[in-house]
Amino acid sequence: MSKHIPLVSSGIAGPLGVLHLPRLWQKASLGAAGKLHDEYPAAGAGYDQMVLDGLGIDREEFLAYIAEAKPTYIQCEKWVVEKNGGSLDPAKVKALNDSIIGYNHDDATRTGILETVGLPADTQILDAINLNNLDDWHAFHHEYIA
Repeated sequence: MSKHIPLVSSGIAGPLGVLHLPRLWQKASLGAAGKLHDEYPAAGAGYDQMVLDGLGIDREEFLAYIAEAKPTYIQCEKWVVEKNGGSLDPAKVKALNDSIIGYNHDDATRTGILETVGLPADTQILDAINLNNLDDWHAFHHEYIA
């Protein structure tokens, strides 16, 4: 059984407009199926937890739902809405998305990612979304192409 590196960016939102939720769904789904690459958590402490907290959803409850229901992405979004009493507060979604867009890695993490992917440490990419994309794409290439 092959294990997969998730390639859905944290900068992607589904119909609900919640950034990173599609990536979290993909990682949790792959994790529940035993198909998530070992270097990726099904639900980690960074963006994953930010989204769960921002949506008022318990991490273990989310992971159990994914494992038991094996939902499509749209089914997952519907579950999120149900967990929020039938609707999401647009102001909360905006605040969550702004926190995701505005998050920057610390300098050591940023420099480590840039060096790993072959860019100089003084490259002016600061945001975690784009740094994480570069890291995922590099890992994908290393694992499956090179």
